[in-house]
Amino acid sequence: MLWVKALHIAAIAVWVAGLVCLPGLYLRRAHVRDETAFNTLHVTVRFLYVAIVSPAAFVAVGSGTALVFLRQTFDAWFQLKLAFVAVLVALHVLAGTVIIGLFRRGSAYPLWRGMIATTAVSVTAAAILVVVLAKPDFADLLPPILSEPGGLRRLAGALSPFRR
Repeated sequence: MLWVKALHIAAIAVWVAGLVCLPGLYLRRAHVRDETAFNTLHVTVRFLYVAIVSPAAFVAVGSGTALVFLRQTFDAWFQLKLAFVAVLVALHVLAGTVIIGLFRRGSAYPLWRGMIATTAVSVTAAAILVVVLAKPDFADLLPPILSEPGGLRRLAGALSPFRR
């Protein structure tokens, strides 16, 4: 289990570092003047996203899922961590959509978007780190059924109009 945890931490570090670096590369798009520099930047950005950041995200989410089953974590702090990971996944998808349109002729990436993207990734990663390290106990704020194994299934079953 220790190697899964180490793999998970390394994958998250690479994933977040890549998401922080990408907006800086997007901003360089406005400064390329010749075709060679344009193509080099295009290849670099796509390589970083496709060959490094996306596999790291896949490994981070996969190893995190494995840790859920190995450690059987059902605490409220963990649910908050998963919510922040979902935000990180959404930011990852947004980074990919930026890459698709960025290298069309005449496209540019404004500085304010780069600052917002970098800040959003940094704040989300910091929130994940704080939640994982502090493991705050706010279980009293949630209904008890949400912190029980299988509780969400029972809750969804009670609310479902399609009962078995």
